[in-house]
Amino acid sequence: MKKIATIYTDFPTKFGIPRQGNLVEELKGKIIFEEEYRNREAFRGLEDFSHLWLLWEFSENKEAGWTPTVRPPKLGGNVRKGVFATRSPFRPNPIGLSCVKLDRIEFSKEKGPILHVAGADLVDGTPIFDVKPYLPYADSIPDAANGFTQKTKDKKLSVEFPEELRKIVPEGKEAALMKVLELDPRPGYQSDETRVYGFSFAGVEVKFVVEEEKRAKVIAIEK
Repeated sequence: MKKIATIYTDFPTKFGIPRQGNLVEELKGKIIFEEEYRNREAFRGLEDFSHLWLLWEFSENKEAGWTPTVRPPKLGGNVRKGVFATRSPFRPNPIGLSCVKLDRIEFSKEKGPILHVAGADLVDGTPIFDVKPYLPYADSIPDAANGFTQKTKDKKLSVEFPEELRKIVPEGKEAALMKVLELDPRPGYQSDETRVYGFSFAGVEVKFVVEEEKRAKVIAIEK
């Protein structure tokens, strides 16, 4: 398959990224297409859809190979499930699937059509293979079974974020960062209250601890 575009987001590394797309709508990204796909006609009608499917490459670990079973982080890292029963990035083919909201289409003289999206769960610079419209009447099945994710999908942390640290976060990024922390970006097998976790987001380094497995406390924001 050929890369048709690249998505640019606030996450230079995978730690901190929500584990599914569209969970944090405040996370913004923009998709810039390769030159041969910048024909405006290829985007005709796309503005009528509110959400999109992105097919993309797990480019950070595409050479890592795969195994028949994996340990989903949300299950504590000590329970094995079949790779095809998970969304693990370590797959026979390193292909990811994400649903995002289409905020707008910008038509740039220099870079052609640019898709501004919300809710992307992708690392900055991820290659995009395809873009397809999300169809609610066909793609949404409200009574579908959640499998082993049922007991973890609603788990959230409260967030303690001192005002003096909030001021360091780039303007317009605070709400997204709060929701990222609520979703608990730690691997499920880590529960040490003394451990300081950190990840890069929107040009700053965020450091936090988790107290009593229910509260994320931001202790530092470093530029």
